[in-house]
Amino acid sequence: MGKTIKEILAALHAAKAYESWMDEIKNDERAGVQKAWKQWNNRMEKEKKKLDEHKEKVEFDESFLSSSEQFLAGIDEAGRGPLAGPVVTAAVILPRDCKPFIGINDSKQLTKKAREEFAAIIKKHALSYAIHFQSAEMIDALNIYEATKQSMKQSIENLDIRPDFCIVDAMVLPMDIPQKSIIKGDAKSLSIAAASILAKNARDDYMEKLHAEHPMYGFDQNAGYGTKQHLEALKQHGYIHEHRKSFEPIKSMIESKEQILI
Repeated sequence: MGKTIKEILAALHAAKAYESWMDEIKNDERAGVQKAWKQWNNRMEKEKKKLDEHKEKVEFDESFLSSSEQFLAGIDEAGRGPLAGPVVTAAVILPRDCKPFIGINDSKQLTKKAREEFAAIIKKHALSYAIHFQSAEMIDALNIYEATKQSMKQSIENLDIRPDFCIVDAMVLPMDIPQKSIIKGDAKSLSIAAASILAKNARDDYMEKLHAEHPMYGFDQNAGYGTKQHLEALKQHGYIHEHRKSFEPIKSMIESKEQILI
């Protein structure tokens, strides 16, 4: 073949599938070529796995619909466990052609940068999506479980298209639309995974803005969860309006009449 290792590296980098010229590369004994060949094969295996997982998620979603004219909504939440901030829910209806969504996964499995990129793709290509913020005040008034359910229901009602069927991550909602509660749905369903990304991305943005107002709690790093640094800040500075008064240790702080920051 007579190509340099640099030329082979460039050719492999550009190749998206096996081609006949690769027959010679397999038998090229140069260490640099064999290393590049191994890396290319590993990359192709990862791409195949990503495509296979995407296909499984699409087929899972389609199994709930009886015709191509029907619409499926996936629903998920972010922020049930933190001590501060809202719980955020999202509902998403994806189109049948889901190629732009290849690689979408449970938001917890993605980097912050990947979530931001996918959130933009979802918002661009989704047939409809809605995001709802349920405040700390409502969480305290209703309890976190009921507050999350009501927020999910509101997300669905805010969609521009009424879905024919809803699949919800580990929840049963009080509504007349047919639904199915899916345990670990964000790992099985493309539409639930998309909803989880929108909810998580929106909540992270919210908590970063809250951090700018109250930097002592480290909301940009802990998203309101009860990390050691957050708990120490609560002891030192007290709680703010965005803290959930029905969650410990804030509940006990209120009972002991500790000061609230305005």
